[in-house]
Amino acid sequence: MSIRQAMLAILEQGPMYGYQLRAEFEQRTGETWPLNIGQVYTTLTRLERDGLVEVVELGGADDHQSGSERHVSYRATEAGRGEVSEWFATPVPRSQPPRDELAIKLAIAVTLPGVDVGTIIQRQRSATIAALQDYTRLKRTGRAAAPEAPEDLAWSLVLDSLVFDAEAEVRWLDHCEARLRRAALDREDVRRDAPAAATTEEVTR
Repeated sequence: MSIRQAMLAILEQGPMYGYQLRAEFEQRTGETWPLNIGQVYTTLTRLERDGLVEVVELGGADDHQSGSERHVSYRATEAGRGEVSEWFATPVPRSQPPRDELAIKLAIAVTLPGVDVGTIIQRQRSATIAALQDYTRLKRTGRAAAPEAPEDLAWSLVLDSLVFDAEAEVRWLDHCEARLRRAALDREDVRRDAPAAATTEEVTR
């Protein structure tokens, strides 16, 4: 997920300092991906370096910082607004998918002896179904059930994405389990056929 472009898009709405920007991001995404304030300020520093944001005012002491420090507000520059427009116009590439911890775990597990992959799948399915039930419950209650403000609609869309991802993960786990079962049967067939093939070869000698 591009925090950089998301922050730029929010800054198009007006000047903000780091804590405001973090609060806006988390409100619009239902706090699904909490941001570390250090990450926010590091990203803002890089955006300023690249000419995509600029400092517009110095405020008073920030309640979250020591009294001697002053917060800095930023806004998107013309170049920053251009990058946001390009971000919205460009599809998210699938050529380099993000690392999926579960896919990596199962890929490694099936290559190692003594690992009960079936149990891993069963436990993960239970956890994913529990999460799916939580997401579904959230969709029926609260601000996601009948979104009115744009921020509520944004959270509802994020929640839909989480539901679809969880449903897809359950289907994929079912597929993995079926593949493992079929692979085990194939290995059993090979072992069963091997003695018969050896006997036939001895008889024809």
